[in-house]
Amino acid sequence: MIKRSSFESIAQPHLLHQPLYEPGNPIATVARVQGLDPKRVIKLASNENPLGPSPLGLQAAREALEQGHRYPDGACSLLREKLASLHAIAPQQIILGCGSNEIFEFMGHVFLGPGQEAVMGTQSFPVYKLLTLMFGAKPIEVPMPNYTHDLEAMLEAITLRTRLVFLPSPNNPTGTANTQEALYAFVKSLPEHLVFVFDEAYAEYLDAPPDLRPYIAEGRNIICTRTFSKIYGLAALRLGYGYGPTGIIELLNRVRQPFNVNAIAQAAGVSALEDTDFLQASRQMNRKGRDQLMSGLRAFNLQPVPSEANFVLVSIPDSDKIAYDLQTQGVIVRPIPSLLHHLRLSIGTPDHNRILLAALSAALERTD
Repeated sequence: MIKRSSFESIAQPHLLHQPLYEPGNPIATVARVQGLDPKRVIKLASNENPLGPSPLGLQAAREALEQGHRYPDGACSLLREKLASLHAIAPQQIILGCGSNEIFEFMGHVFLGPGQEAVMGTQSFPVYKLLTLMFGAKPIEVPMPNYTHDLEAMLEAITLRTRLVFLPSPNNPTGTANTQEALYAFVKSLPEHLVFVFDEAYAEYLDAPPDLRPYIAEGRNIICTRTFSKIYGLAALRLGYGYGPTGIIELLNRVRQPFNVNAIAQAAGVSALEDTDFLQASRQMNRKGRDQLMSGLRAFNLQPVPSEANFVLVSIPDSDKIAYDLQTQGVIVRPIPSLLHHLRLSIGTPDHNRILLAALSAALERTD
């Protein structure tokens, strides 16, 4: 029998200590462990759209399954054309991925390696740090006072070794967003030897998201990323994209695997972009639900972080214990490892939010 240690001896040494991303618990697992009816378990842990998938996207996905024996369009031509029209840029400026996470991985392949660095916030999306370590580079984590990226401190953290700077706005898991004025000043202050990765996963929830296309047109090293997993409700299909200068997109395509985006996801994405009624309904429900959760949390004498996204971060003593208590009641929420004593609560339907607040009230009473 071959011992496991023999495999470790030939692996890349830095990967032996690579941290793992821990996703939230799925409904089926929680229902089985807690002995609950899966239909009565609600998941408010992964910032998913409580309205479900875009109806137009869902119909297109069903139709695409009829051609499941065919390889997908490896260039994602129709979807890139739709996105190019949406953003008023050239199709050559767009790259598609298996979720926006794959776009981040492309960036790592092209720009990161031993001796190089990536700058990010201490309380930003953990995948930035994980992929930086995966490529043997060094993550430089900048403190985030008041749960918000300190753009001046991020500029000071940049060195000649910096290759990528990650900034999500709104930020996951805090829900905060930098002002447009501060963001634009930050972009204009960045040196030329790095690429700015602007993560717009939750941009569709903003009334007026920042627009970096003029800076891209100036020739600055910027790539913006978006996803169909959130407001479009297509998380299960894993579909994301990036847009930026043609030169950067060409480099990213060199490390992209053939047929990395399946045909069902492509078809759903094309039709979801046309589903403007669903998009507007999702925004409206999110605004009302966010107000509902914020008011309910404050009624418990808790202080939720002001959010611009489809989730709310709140500081709660014994947060891990509270999260487990909520699971026993059939409500799944997300503890945040990088923020002790905090829970991230995804915004659900009005009924889901009401159930969450009632379950949280009972859990808080049991910890008194």
